[in-house]
Amino acid sequence: MKMKAAVIRKHNEPVSIEEIELAPPKAHEVLVRTAYTGFCHSDLYMMMGIFSMPIPLVLGHEAAGVVEDVGPDVTAVAKGDHVICTWNVACGHCPECRAGRTNICRTSFQLHSTGNLLDMTSRLTDRHGARLNHQTNVSGFAEYMIIPERAAIKIRKDLPLDQAALISCCQPTGFAAVYNVAGLKPGSSAAIWGMGGVGLNVVRGAKLRMAHPIIGVDIQGSKESIAREFGVTHFVNSSKEDPVPIIKDLTDGGANYCFEAIGDPGAIVQAYWSLALGGKLVTIGNTPELSMTSLPLFYHPLHCKSIEGALYGNIDTHREIPALADMAARGDLLLDKLVTRRFKIEEINDVADAMNKHQIMGRAVCVWE
Repeated sequence: MKMKAAVIRKHNEPVSIEEIELAPPKAHEVLVRTAYTGFCHSDLYMMMGIFSMPIPLVLGHEAAGVVEDVGPDVTAVAKGDHVICTWNVACGHCPECRAGRTNICRTSFQLHSTGNLLDMTSRLTDRHGARLNHQTNVSGFAEYMIIPERAAIKIRKDLPLDQAALISCCQPTGFAAVYNVAGLKPGSSAAIWGMGGVGLNVVRGAKLRMAHPIIGVDIQGSKESIAREFGVTHFVNSSKEDPVPIIKDLTDGGANYCFEAIGDPGAIVQAYWSLALGGKLVTIGNTPELSMTSLPLFYHPLHCKSIEGALYGNIDTHREIPALADMAARGDLLLDKLVTRRFKIEEINDVADAMNKHQIMGRAVCVWE
């Protein structure tokens, strides 16, 4: 099958929009007609080479669409089903999976580094017949996707697919970090660094969990309005003010929970110093691989503070993604307001440039239908 796709051929250069070839699905694989694909900081980092995956590669990991066909032995979905495509396909057998931590399946991580699907081959070739790599089972910046059956999560058909695409990655990454990782208690105070797609979902989770106050921190003052719409009670423009003393003042000594959703070492330090005694810092943002920071070890045990990393909100994809889709369909998650820019695949490099310049409000999604 010939189709249009965004291909990374060299890092730190614009992706190329190419007509490529997609092979049919094999056993336990699904052919999905892409409806919407979200553009994430992870995609920008992939373009920049900050994430090390083999190129040439078809970009994209946050997508939703409609099942077009299924390979042999597929039972979970059928043609016409609406599906969210997840990059996390847990093996179920590694030590992490056996411990219930399927979001950090080591087998899945190892597979991602090869650019293959589960059978260790690719379904993608360019117009010359040369192999192209998959990005984390999805490669969503393409008209069609071949994904493992376990990566296709069936959802209700009344949820708009542009909203569904966000539940593929950014929505649970932020929202579920509040519930599954932080264990935020009602009435607790929360501060969130980064009012992008992930950070706003942290805000929404904190709001529905009845946190107060909810303090949003961002270097772009223009993000205050959308941050307040999602639930922040106070906003700090950290390009103009030091958020640490402001947060300590608003929370009578420090926030019970801090969330860093940027991947910036300086923001992580600010978040740590903004914690209350016994407070918890949840780091969500992806930092460049060799990033370092320093924190005061003396105060760490003395003040009983904790720091925990969060990947994908620690979710169980097949149990929690359909539940999140139900919440989104009721309007609880405000995903209709999170989609603030729609673009065609030919505009993807402009979107990447805008994200690199902090000019994207909410989430930008590529429209295929």
